[in-house]
Amino acid sequence: MQPRCVAEVGNTLGEGPTWAVDEQALYWVDIKARRLQRLVPQSGAIDRWQLPEQIGCAAPRAGGGAIVALQSGFAFFDLEGGGLDWIERPEPERPGNRMNDGKCDRQGRFWAGTMDDNETQSTGALYRVDPDLSVHRLESGIGIPNALAWSPDSRTMYFADTVARTIYAYEHDPDTGAIANKRVFAPPHDQPGNPDGATVDAEGYLWSAQWDGWRILRYAPDGRVDRALDLPVQRPTSCAFGGPDLRTLFITTASIGLDAQALARQPLAGNLLAVDLDVAGLPERPFAG
Repeated sequence: MQPRCVAEVGNTLGEGPTWAVDEQALYWVDIKARRLQRLVPQSGAIDRWQLPEQIGCAAPRAGGGAIVALQSGFAFFDLEGGGLDWIERPEPERPGNRMNDGKCDRQGRFWAGTMDDNETQSTGALYRVDPDLSVHRLESGIGIPNALAWSPDSRTMYFADTVARTIYAYEHDPDTGAIANKRVFAPPHDQPGNPDGATVDAEGYLWSAQWDGWRILRYAPDGRVDRALDLPVQRPTSCAFGGPDLRTLFITTASIGLDAQALARQPLAGNLLAVDLDVAGLPERPFAG
């Protein structure tokens, strides 16, 4: 279970990994470079698309192409022609905000949160884009939104505010996408770093990337730390299960904010890592709209 580098991409702020089962490919972004990326592990081929704004996250679309969360809002992106078709810019009154982490739930709805790009104010919000393209704001007052993930039965949604250093759990209605009864799932004292992106495995355990923590933690459904996966990088940002049997954990990382001395100690910072595990993940669903 030793992490290995699978793509030497030198990302500034790699984020948002999602596995496309039909393509057997991993999509992820480099937020600061405004870049969407795709790796086909079987061939090693890497595709890159440049976007006009910072891109927080993306997900394949059932009808082709991708849905993307850009700095100013949600749009469809044509992977072949490179065109954007805007869905909604939900925060025109907050030009200093940008989209951050997000993904699709198992019903094909796309979720993403916003944050203050300067990371000085808690002006972020959490949004859900339904297949009919309606956009719903579900939370506000967020510092840095991260860790969107759902239990295997879709009845629990996990969400982290990295500024608060806390992972929360909500009751989630899989039929409507409504969330309720927010509670603390993992408090700050249980975490060696700051909770960033996350995913859930087939056993219902949450895998949380720990920014500045040099590791990923696996949490049991009751919030207990089950195991720690040590990494050769200081700033893992998120993780996603992929591969033919969904037993490969892909890990995005960041090099942003690291000085020359720090980078010399961790030459893999900013690259895409992977580790083969003894537990499988759950298949991601593309956006249904």
